[in-house]
Formats: sequence, structure tokens, C-alpha cells
Amino acid sequence: PRGRDGRGGEEEEEMEGWHQLYPGHIPTSPLQKALLAAGSAVMALYDPYRHDMVAVLGETTGCLALPNLRDKMKNHPEGYRILQERPCIRLSTLDMGRLQGLPDGSLGREYVRFLEDNKVSPDTRMPPKFVDDEELAYVIQRYREVHDLMHTLLGMPTNMLGEVVVKWFEAIQTGLPMCVLGAAFGPVRLSSRKLQVLATELVPWAIRSGLNASCVLNVFYEQRWEQPVESLREELGIFPPP
Repeated sequence: PRGRDGRGGEEEEEMEGWHQLYPGHIPTSPLQKALLAAGSAVMALYDPYRHDMVAVLGETTGCLALPNLRDKMKNHPEGYRILQERPCIRLSTLDMGRLQGLPDGSLGREYVRFLEDNKVSPDTRMPPKFVDDEELAYVIQRYREVHDLMHTLLGMPTNMLGEVVVKWFEAIQTGLPMCVLGAAFGPVRLSSRKLQVLATELVPWAIRSGLNASCVLNVFYEQRWEQPVESLREELGIFPPP
């Protein structure tokens, strides 16, 4: 409402900007985002398997990386179609029986095998809350949904070593500070033997693959289930896992 002096337009405009942009969206100020980022970073470093904290960290620190990823998708025919159609990877959208029946080595069969072997589900990916742009919220949601497909393409399990390797690849690919943080600090929990393998073989391979590969968000994976994993790796420019 306007004050007695007839002013209030600025307050009105400010309040209009603080509305829910998509289901589950929580508007936050820059200060609130900074506090959320700091708190979630501490918790994620303390317990890397706190996926909720990792998710908050990604949303509150991705203000530069997410627009860049969106632009890459908009400038690619397959990526642009993904932005327009907004596919979603959930158990409710997957025909698990069909995927299980695909030939060994196909993307769909190996993806389901990865989910079964590691006892994970695409439904555990949290929806975005703190991204103040509806389209960018979908970009980070899509990134989360294809994370398990990155494990599948890279041939990495969900243990700490595998997660660190995938984070190195994703850090190069996306530029998300959350991925950089995970890549840099994840190894502190590894044994000396695993650190040696990581430093001499896996990280150099992940970095080379991340630099060489085209943007992994520009793949309409739901329409590639029958494609052999090796063929998709070659198409994207991912080097065979060591």
C-alpha cells in the first residue's frame, strides 16, 4: 500500500519480485543465499552423502554457471528441444521393463543395471528451490537427473572414489562451483592407495574427457536408450574408462 506521502511504488515493485516462480520455489535474498551456501558447503564437506546439502550448495552458487549451461543448450538443436519439451527422468516416466529387456551394452540396459547394482533411484533427486529463474531451475534439475547417466557413461560406481571422478568430469563440463568443491575436497576421505590411482589415472582421464566431450546436457537420453554406451561415448567425445 502507498504511504501518506503517495510513495510506495518501489516497495510494491520489490514485493512483486518476491513470488513463487515454480512449484516449490523459495525466494531468497543475496544474503540469504550466501548463508545457505556457506552452511550447505560445511555440511556437504562433513558428509558428502548429504544430497540435500549438495543440492542447496549447487543452487545457491550456480548463478554464473547455470546461464552458461542454458545458453549451450539453446544453441544446440537437441539441447534446445530438451529446454522446450522439459523431459523428466523419474520412475514414473521410465518403462523399467522395457529398459531391462534391452541388449547388454545399450544405454538403457546399462543405466538400469547401474541403478540396481548401486541401489539408487532417480526419484531421490531433489527438485530445485532456490534458483530464481524458472528456466535455470529446470537446467539444474536436468543436470541432477542425468547425474546417474554420467556414472553409467563413465563406468563409475557410487562409492567415494567413483563420485570424485564423476565430479571432476562434471566440474569441467558444467563449471558449477559445487562440482569443483566436490572434486577438490572429496579425495580427503580416500586411502593413500586410492589417492594414487585417482591422481595418476582417473583424474587425468576425467579432465581430458570433460574437456574433449561436447555438453552432456545436450543429449536427449530418453530417446537414446537403445544406443550402445560405447557409441554414445564416442559421439560425445568421452574417452574409454581406464
